[in-house]
Order: sequence, then structure tokens, then C-alpha cells
Amino acid sequence: MNRLSFTLLSCGLAALGSGCGAGETPPTEPPPPPPIDQQLRQSMSNAGVIPIGAMPAQDPALVELGRSLFFDPVLSGNRDVACATCHNPLTHAADGLSLAIGTGGIGSGPSRTLGAGRQFIPRRAPSLLNKGLGLTYLFWDARLSRFGPGAPVGVNPVFPPGLTDILEKQAMLPVLNRAEMRGDAGDVDVLGSPNELAAFADSESTQVWRAIMLRLRGIPEYLAKFNAAFPNISSDQLGFQQAAQAIAAFEKQAFTATNSPLDRYLGRDDAALTAAQKQGALLFFGKGGSFANVGAPQVGPGTGSGRPLDFGVGDVFGQSPYRFAFRVAPLRNVELTAPYMHNGAFPTLEAVVRHYNDATKDLRGYDVTLLPPALRASYHGDDLTIGAILGRLDFRLKTPLDLTDGEQASLVAFLKSLTDPAAADLRSIIPSRVPSGLPVP
Repeated sequence: MNRLSFTLLSCGLAALGSGCGAGETPPTEPPPPPPIDQQLRQSMSNAGVIPIGAMPAQDPALVELGRSLFFDPVLSGNRDVACATCHNPLTHAADGLSLAIGTGGIGSGPSRTLGAGRQFIPRRAPSLLNKGLGLTYLFWDARLSRFGPGAPVGVNPVFPPGLTDILEKQAMLPVLNRAEMRGDAGDVDVLGSPNELAAFADSESTQVWRAIMLRLRGIPEYLAKFNAAFPNISSDQLGFQQAAQAIAAFEKQAFTATNSPLDRYLGRDDAALTAAQKQGALLFFGKGGSFANVGAPQVGPGTGSGRPLDFGVGDVFGQSPYRFAFRVAPLRNVELTAPYMHNGAFPTLEAVVRHYNDATKDLRGYDVTLLPPALRASYHGDDLTIGAILGRLDFRLKTPLDLTDGEQASLVAFLKSLTDPAAADLRSIIPSRVPSGLPVP
């Protein structure tokens, strides 16, 4: 029995024993709670939740160029992976894997496997759904920021002038990463030719971007598409920043999906959410919100100075208080983008909510069978690692939330109210071919 129930019961028993004295005014009934919609709209207002405006229209020529580039493996050193390999429309602009598999991998989507001599990429490929909605940070370690340089000097390459959009800057980076797209020195591409992109040192970002543009300018169809999208730039002045601008424009148009039940509710349609979703929303904007270091299990090969661990934001900013903190993933369409956390440690929303409910207990008792068999041996569940993670746990999660099973189910129901039905099937944006003639992922 909780404290409130005990107090009410005690008062009730006392009233039964004494009754009301002569001339006493009977106690007035407390006012009923406000209707749930009134409560919820007030909670949303307090949290600053407002409807999302329409995505600005994108230049059709720019989008068409970006679509071709997004699906074309010609951007990768070995000509075997495209942006769409890890952000496939068939798997909701992600790949369905706990840890991504880059160049040299075999297959696609959740069934993709490592190639000989290759390693898992240390983090999950995030879905691109709604990435064009003005996010403050990109990448799990928050290395890119909308408001200035963000990460310390040396974390990111020097970007060409003229790139102001965070999504455009993001598109410049995967082609530089050896495990993701560039490949290793000595690699031979799928056509049997030496991988010239992999021959450059890791510090030679500009040279890699130029070499990719040499490939693209050598394909007449791409030259025509670039000229249509950038009529004021001569062919010999085109740089990879123009390719990145086109890819970002395509992503904004193709992957923005904001007609969820919650969006309709924000548009004053009270019937858009179910009763369970409304209860879950009240919890979410109350005691069930999001945090930076949620005590996620450590899985995978590690990255940066933390090997074999992943320090996340702490690696980028070099400050121990940020160790094991990761950018909070946007929740729109989250129902479609399993598995969850930066390393895919949880396969379902139910497992995520259960972890949030008591992060300390859940981390100490993490069930490694939640991971795909190929990753179970890479789980770091030793006492030292768990202690280090819990030592940096967000202070709001150090005390269990004590959500009941029903409250956890309501939270999951609310999270599913963020799904736009149109995001469930994105097959129509996949082209039948790409200008290079290489296979479309």
C-alpha cells in the first residue's frame, strides 16, 4: 500500500469512528482532475512541444542528382557499397543491424554479414528518417553541430567553404571512413582495379573528395545531372561539396515523414491518440523522459581512445564526464528503426523502456541473447566496465523510475504514436539503375 492510500484509509477509519460534530461543515469534495487532453496539452506546452512546419521544397534537379548519388556504389573505394547500403529504404533508411557492416560486406539489410578480414563498424547505422528537421547534433558522438564547429579541431576534416547545413556536412564524411566506404590500402575494387581512394592517407580528406569527383565527372550522365543541378558552376569547378548538397536535398525530401498520430493530435485532433497513448505521453513528459548517458551495455570492438570500449561523446571532447554519453536518437518513427541504442543492444521498444525503468539493475543483468549471435562475444559485461558506465550514469536515472508494467506498456504505445504510416514503405524512392551501371543496393 502506498503512502497516499494509507493516509486516505486512516482518515476514512477515523471518520467512521467519530462522525461529524454538530454544526460542523461537511468537508467539500476535492475537484475532479482535469480531462486527460487538458492535462496532456498542458504538459506538452510546458515541454515546448509544437507542431513541425512543412519541409521547404527542394530543387527537383538537386534531388534527382542526390537520389542517384545516394544509391550509387561508385562513391565507395571498392565500388561495393553506397549510402543506401546502410540506410536502405527497405529497412526504413537504416540497415536493421546492431552494428553496421561497411565495405566488403555480403548481402543487405539485417542478413548482411562481414566479409573476410573485415570488422563491424563500432556503432549502429542510424536511420535517416527526419534527419532534415533541424537536428542540433549528428553522429552518435555529437561530432557535428548546427551551432558552430562543435567538436574540437582535428576531430572533423576541414570542410570546403559554402557548406552551412549540418546534413550536407554529414554527407561529406562516410566516404572518408575506411571501414564504412573508403576501404583499406591495397584493396581491389569489384571491377578488378586498384582502389585509388584507399591509397590516400587518412589526413588527406581533400584528395579523397577530389578523386571521387574525378570518377563522377568521367560518367557523362553524372556530368549532365551536375550541370542541371548547378548551372552556375563549370564542370571543372565542381567539388564533392556539391555532391553532398545534392545528397542532403534528396534525404530531406525522401525521408521526411511527419504525419503521425501525434502530429495530428498537435493539430488539435483529440481522437488521433488512443487512451493508452495519452497515458504514455503524460508519463513521457513527466518521469519517463530521455537522458544522455542511459547506461547502455558496451558491445562491439570499441572506438578511439576507449578501445575496446566506446566512450562516445567523451572520445570527441576528451573529457571524462562525457564518457559513455551518446547523442539521444530522435524518436519520430522510432517504432520502425530497431534495434536501439548506439550499438543496437536492445531489439525492441519494450526492452528499451524496461532498461530506462531501472538502468542499474538492467545493465547488471543484461541478457546477452538480446544480441545477434555474431556479436555476443563482443559484449563487455565485466564488473570494471559496468562500474565505469554506472559511474557516469545520468543522475536522473540513478534512482529507478518504478514504472508499473501497465505504465511501461503505455509508454511503448506513446512511442508508436510517433510513426507516420508513409514511412513504413519507402520502396518507391529506389531507382531501377544508377549512372555508374553498378548494382543498386
